[in-house]
Amino acid sequence: MLLTCKTKFPAAASLLVLLLALPQAATATIVEIETDLGAIQINLYDNATPATVTNFLDYVNGGAFTDSIVHRSVPGFVIQGGGFMTDINAQVSSIATDPAVANEPVYSNVRGTIAMAKLGNDPNSATSQWFINLANNAANLDGQNGGFTVFGEVTAGMDVVDTIAGLPIYNFGSAFTDLPLQNYSSADFTNNVAIDNTHLVIVTAVNVTDTTVDSAAGLNPIPTTRNTTPPGNGGGGGGGGGSFALLSLLGLFGFAAVRRLRHRR
Repeated sequence: MLLTCKTKFPAAASLLVLLLALPQAATATIVEIETDLGAIQINLYDNATPATVTNFLDYVNGGAFTDSIVHRSVPGFVIQGGGFMTDINAQVSSIATDPAVANEPVYSNVRGTIAMAKLGNDPNSATSQWFINLANNAANLDGQNGGFTVFGEVTAGMDVVDTIAGLPIYNFGSAFTDLPLQNYSSADFTNNVAIDNTHLVIVTAVNVTDTTVDSAAGLNPIPTTRNTTPPGNGGGGGGGGGSFALLSLLGLFGFAAVRRLRHRR
């Protein structure tokens, strides 16, 4: 039967063989992180980091990031979210997490990439928390703790990321030692002015905007340096920001009840 087909349709058969021999076009999902300061568009690396992308999209499609907050900002290092959500009364609680995902360190933690936060000394502990690199953090994060999995890159809205990173930072202790706030002053902090949702950086939604984008089009992700990083360069104190920890809250509380510690910047 195969011989008959090849004899009867030689051109079609040759074309089929050629198509099968060609590498398949890579596809990637594009998501948009909508914040109250603007939108951030991210092209995910579906093919290179499939488990991490699937994990992230499970949270996205389940609405877990709706009304979440950017709870950490370290100048010249990262902004971080995906760990906590707020309600109408600015009561903050931890986002419920799925089982941890296996580490997939393929690409480098350079400026504009998004990666997963995880527990110290546990490479396979990433759940819901993500961060966006503000600088080239390869020397610190590519080798630390098995390497932090980069699973996408910002393709539009890096100005929004930088705006968030430029906000004043306040130390409220626990998981909020580097909390970025808007419309909030040092005097407010000193006078224990209660925080509401006009002060927090809120992720109002994360939506999938495209699932059929050629991931190679216009993108040139940099391979991880984790196998070439000299010993000692992956330590917790490098890169201007140190290591990551997935800090959680016990129960529900409002920022008004949290002791004011100190203000940065």
